[in-house]
Amino acid sequence: MPNPASSPLEVAPRPDQEPMAAPAVADPAAQLQELRGLVQPCTRCKLHEGRQHAVFGEGDPAADVMFIGEAPGAREDQTGRPFVGEAGQLLDRILTGAMGLQRREVYIANINKCRPPGNRVPEPDEVAACLPFLRQQIAIVRPKVLVCLGRTAAQNLLATTASTTALRGRDLDYEGIPVVVTWHPAYLLREPAHKRETWEDIKRVNRLLGRPEVPPPAG
Repeated sequence: MPNPASSPLEVAPRPDQEPMAAPAVADPAAQLQELRGLVQPCTRCKLHEGRQHAVFGEGDPAADVMFIGEAPGAREDQTGRPFVGEAGQLLDRILTGAMGLQRREVYIANINKCRPPGNRVPEPDEVAACLPFLRQQIAIVRPKVLVCLGRTAAQNLLATTASTTALRGRDLDYEGIPVVVTWHPAYLLREPAHKRETWEDIKRVNRLLGRPEVPPPAG
């Protein structure tokens, strides 16, 4: 398996890392709640103008694995919860089928907390405004493995221009945390032939976590 140190990625400039005040409490759940209070009224970028809800993230504040997507869609914007539409239902099936985990046992977040118009890809200035929130979520949860769902999550977290295809299966890390890149569930709904590749990626997550391997589904 290639190592990034010997096979460099195409590196893009990392968005400005705007300093944020450290939460005043040590408990992860309370820290996340305090951070949520900063996200909900956020007006750092233009995406706040059309949102119904900022979608902060949810799950176990001390989860071993954290899943990172792109940005909320219409259903997420309505409910204020990440991955609750059709793609989220597929993610839930991946969690239970390939990992034996429930949604409440992992942590789920996005690169951007507000829905881009028409579900377009977040623009660089929008990512730069929002990425500090995600970085702080990662610092609070301190997962053992990060899973980037799709190109937008992987490129912005890892500061690279490489494609999902190029990043899958590689030994990657963010601040010392192993990162596994796989296909976004929304892409799998359009291209179901790639579900087998996602299964292999999640098997790798299980190995990194020291979890038992789950047999693949029949057929």
